[in-house]
Amino acid sequence: MIIREASTSDIPVIRSIAHATWPVAYAGIITPAQIAYMLDLMYSETALMDQLQMKGHRFLLGELDGRPIGFAGFEHHYAAGRSRLHKLYVLPAVKGTGVGHALLEAVLMAAMQAGDTAVELNVNKHNPAKDFYARHGFTIERDEVIDIGHGFVMDDHVMVRSLRPDSVSSR
Repeated sequence: MIIREASTSDIPVIRSIAHATWPVAYAGIITPAQIAYMLDLMYSETALMDQLQMKGHRFLLGELDGRPIGFAGFEHHYAAGRSRLHKLYVLPAVKGTGVGHALLEAVLMAAMQAGDTAVELNVNKHNPAKDFYARHGFTIERDEVIDIGHGFVMDDHVMVRSLRPDSVSSR
């Protein structure tokens, strides 16, 4: 598997992975209507272009044998000394194979290289992914409910991991 920096030309790939993962990842957690709304809100071509070109987000793609299998989206200096992991999704067929771990480690390394001392993220309180993040050293800092419009909310934990040079693999 290789991990590479994504560009605007990879937006269709990122969208494809998001549309393949979200209905599986959020089944039984949020409604199909909220899944559709959030995919449009965060993964439309316009939204992704804005994230990459205007908001300073970076995306990494994980590929196996030239086939995209996952991605991570993140932003350095989101808050004082903190990078923010906005997105981390792998195709359901490769879940549990280490792809998510490799993408997360690459984000942590990039955050350290950017000079940040911690990484934060939001995860739905009922999403089993919170256990993945806990296994990787993230702890719950606070809970928040965010109104995202159209009667939908995100009911999340904000999780944080401190970074030390010896705490991140050098993959």
